Amino acid sequence: MLWYKNYTIDDLQKFIPNTILEHIGIEITELTDNSVSGKMPVDRRTMQPAGILHGGSSVVLAESLGSIASVLVINQEKQICVGLEINANHVRPVSKGFVYGTATPIHIGGKTHIWEIKIVNEQGKLVCISRLTMALLPK
Repeated sequence: MLWYKNYTIDDLQKFIPNTILEHIGIEITELTDNSVSGKMPVDRRTMQPAGILHGGSSVVLAESLGSIASVLVINQEKQICVGLEINANHVRPVSKGFVYGTATPIHIGGKTHIWEIKIVNEQGKLVCISRLTMALLPK
């Protein structure tokens, strides 16, 4: 198992209140031995004026899932994680429903973590693929 300790999905709910996740409706839906997944609505909060999912909303979902995953890897009493770099390729538009993201590790080091986050639509088709680099800092 990748995580620092044995977390449950209920443990992850503490990351949502009073954050952008709560504001735009992101939910954490699954925690496996090496991934964190969530979903986000495609609605007035997450759309651009053209009536499709805003690319920035996809980036918020990607960074949120990767950041939470990084926090689960470290000893939170000794370190913090901060985003260092993120990129995203937007593959197809979505105009309604939900999108689903999953963060999986590419690199877990002592000073950086790199996560791949795939976001798909309700049919399982790729909407966005992102890579997030997290810096680990002493607390």
